[in-house]
Amino acid sequence: MAKTKEDRKKEQDENKKAKGKDAVAKDENFKEEKVPVRLLETYNTKVIPELMKKFGYKNKMQAPKLEKICINVGVGKATEDQKIIDVTVKEIEAITGQKPAVVKAKKSVSNFKLREGMKIGVRTTLRNARMYEFLDRFINISIPRIRDFRGLPDKSFDGRGNYTIGIKEQVIFPEINVDNVTKISGMDITFVTNAKTDEESYELLKQFGVPFVNKK
Repeated sequence: MAKTKEDRKKEQDENKKAKGKDAVAKDENFKEEKVPVRLLETYNTKVIPELMKKFGYKNKMQAPKLEKICINVGVGKATEDQKIIDVTVKEIEAITGQKPAVVKAKKSVSNFKLREGMKIGVRTTLRNARMYEFLDRFINISIPRIRDFRGLPDKSFDGRGNYTIGIKEQVIFPEINVDNVTKISGMDITFVTNAKTDEESYELLKQFGVPFVNKK
């Protein structure tokens, strides 16, 4: 018996609904099977208990946490060649996994051949999973590649629980192909925490595995 127009339309609607349910099921399975971020697990299972023990917190919510990681690159040579900015953007994108923002000059400075609106730097801010993944790679892969490394200085806290380190060479990151590098450049990396004191921030980063010079 031939299907009527109404029957065919009804069958199409049922197929669409079935496909929709399959898509939702697949999405839910993906969420369940998603691999958790290693350092986030470490924070919840190891770091928080250690901080509670050391500082006497009564509630785990009192324990300080890492809120974001800010990466800033100043590109002074960009006043001579703006193409350097494009290269830096690609390098930071490769290192962090997200496209950075370009910083422009707010005013002109004739002595430095700087014009208002000229591109002079690159910056990006990492949060949540990307933040923990970057920190994991930075501690375990990038830092050991620093030449003559003896530990990170433990005096670079700002008094408000934030820690900044200057990196002299971008080639310590494995995402950068040394053969393609035409200019060595550095960057400032700031670890922003909600810690009330530098001591708490220091202990937080140390528990994550940051290799400070003077470990206590």
